[in-house]
Amino acid sequence: MATGVRFPTDSSTATARQVVADALRKVDPVGARAAEHETNWRRGYLTHFSRLVEAGLGEPADAVTIATEGLRSISEQMRCGDASLADALVAPAEGEPWTTVEIAGEGEAETELSVPYHGRRLTGAELDAQLDDWVARGVVEPTFSDAIREVAAHPEWLRLEGDTVVVLGAGAEMGPYRSLLRWGADVVAVDLPRADIQKRIRDHAREGAGRVRVPVGGKETGADLLHSLPELGRWIEGIDGRLVLGTYCYADGATHVRVSMAADALAARLLSQRPDTALAYLATPTDVFAVPAGAVTTSNENYASGRSLVRAPFRMLSGGRLLQRNYPPDVEIGVCDSLVPQQGPNYALAKRVQRWRAAAARHDGATVSLNVAPATRTASVVKNRALAAAYAGAHRFGVEVFEPATSNVLMAALLVHDLRSGHAPSDEPWREEAYAAAHGGLWTAAYHPRSALGLAAVLGFAGSRA
Repeated sequence: MATGVRFPTDSSTATARQVVADALRKVDPVGARAAEHETNWRRGYLTHFSRLVEAGLGEPADAVTIATEGLRSISEQMRCGDASLADALVAPAEGEPWTTVEIAGEGEAETELSVPYHGRRLTGAELDAQLDDWVARGVVEPTFSDAIREVAAHPEWLRLEGDTVVVLGAGAEMGPYRSLLRWGADVVAVDLPRADIQKRIRDHAREGAGRVRVPVGGKETGADLLHSLPELGRWIEGIDGRLVLGTYCYADGATHVRVSMAADALAARLLSQRPDTALAYLATPTDVFAVPAGAVTTSNENYASGRSLVRAPFRMLSGGRLLQRNYPPDVEIGVCDSLVPQQGPNYALAKRVQRWRAAAARHDGATVSLNVAPATRTASVVKNRALAAAYAGAHRFGVEVFEPATSNVLMAALLVHDLRSGHAPSDEPWREEAYAAAHGGLWTAAYHPRSALGLAAVLGFAGSRA
């Protein structure tokens, strides 16, 4: 059995099934029973994770109930050693207190928002034109363009003066660590105590223009969230000023859930002890989201303008499984199910926990930044050959896949916007998730994503071979 932060048994499936059922029970008892009785979780989870979104669309309170009940269930089940997660963080300290290494950047702070894209750095009028293009092609929501323009118009925001951003997973490709340092921000960098990771953190810190603090426990620089959670929690609590806790950790399989729950325990603890703490997350576009009418209309227009003579043979040969339309006609709120089976149920649960915490914390009055990031060619994605091929062919279905450098800066800019703009969040959690979403075109595509994924992969593989 795993040590540190762990599942209550060796089966992550049993825990996930129970969590989904508990999340649905008060709002959708029929859906809860269906989740409890699911016998093939590896394939069947897709339906139940979609239901978690659909069941929350009736009343705003329903979505909050699903979030809080899901968090309660998984928090009660997950363990840290022999204790619950909550108990582990309040246990008496053992060993010597952790110390801090501080690194001052040697670079000059960037004072203008500059976005790398296709070999250029977009600023000013060029950035405006690209934002217009993305909106016109349905790659991002119009509110995304508005938010990026607002940050560009207020370069003084970039430094995030007065905030300390705790980046859990500072070495992650999609995290904001490097962008924040270029802008001169105050950052706490948390990642594994591995020499290669810590060297990258130090190198980026020196190249940047901000201040970086790194935890040191005993002889190790860095922190393992799974095995040093109580010690890391106490160290973070000792940092002065308003904290922004950003969760950008990734791991394979069930470890991703364990890491996400360790981060969530830190978030819950900080919110209880320091209510001014802000939370930050990136939502994956390969999930289930309720989407606004504008995206639904664009998708249905794309479907209507598609070539039915090309579409019909695929649908007939596949028994209707290929190239299904993304939404029914004339719905005001669409549900875009972009879950990718290759990523698996553990990935879906880890990301859903983050969305739940964002919804619950926002409901309680906390400042939360959760933004849908575009599909991006990160190392963790392209190492899966099927996903890499699908990404290579995605443009044929109106989906743009971004390079990590572009996504990184854009998502960091949205974090700045959420912390500085004074944006008033919607009372409806689904609308807040859709705000400023950069879904890459998955929400506006003509076809249900999974019904086009296989063809995209075939076309992408053929293109790479050619």
